[in-house]
Amino acid sequence: MSEANRSKDWRTDIPEELGGIIGGAVWERDTMGRSCSAVYRLKGIPNSTNAYLKVQRRTGFDDLRREKEILDWLCYRLPVPQVLHFSECGEMQYLLMTEAPGLNCVDCTAECDLEEVVRRLAGGLRMIHSLDISECPFDRRLDVVLGEALGRVEVGVVNEADLEPENTGRAARDIYDELVATKPLEEDLVFTHGDYCLPNVIVSDSGISGFVDWGRAGVADRYQDLALAARSLKHNAGPRGGEMAALFFHEYGVEDVDVAKVRYYILLDELY
Repeated sequence: MSEANRSKDWRTDIPEELGGIIGGAVWERDTMGRSCSAVYRLKGIPNSTNAYLKVQRRTGFDDLRREKEILDWLCYRLPVPQVLHFSECGEMQYLLMTEAPGLNCVDCTAECDLEEVVRRLAGGLRMIHSLDISECPFDRRLDVVLGEALGRVEVGVVNEADLEPENTGRAARDIYDELVATKPLEEDLVFTHGDYCLPNVIVSDSGISGFVDWGRAGVADRYQDLALAARSLKHNAGPRGGEMAALFFHEYGVEDVDVAKVRYYILLDELY
């Protein structure tokens, strides 16, 4: 996230219509994710439950309008936040969404049986991947994503100081060149979340209550999600991370894990 997004108080500079919806809500900064947006939980919105507001400067690589369009497409297909407001003012974008009830899967690991959290995570991904892609308008196949990644490398927006330990010290262009050279010959296409990690899956007593952070969703290889979910478990499940990643693949229905694709899609994520 940019330093400007970290320091600016958006309450003093939001569109009039959005201000009318928010009213006197209490703002709480959400710092869990790695979104390029400034994200706030708004408590006490008039005539509504709590909500989340994303604010960001529109760029050629990060666009809240795309997330808004994905949420509109998904609203009758999956449990996702409802869009309450979207607007653009100058170079700024504002996306206000309902809050999914429950706890994200990171918080659940402190309160629930870890293996049950993994089962829910795997079940949620099966739900997402079961969507019919024949009329999906969002394309995230490798030709598209690698083209986008090259643009990110060329304009210098990749944070080379925030790479996985095994890639520390590498240049973004070097990573991109490896991705091109090792691109999988075939893609097992499904509808993907794009950033399927524990903070983006919300659960309640009844099961999955919401999936959030959809800006990178679209038709792609299923390992786009499988790889990042496995990485997220290794990061968030402590000493049992590797064991829980293996359980996740089993619960999802993959017994013969394509290790090369797991590595590939984790490496691809370094450029985002």
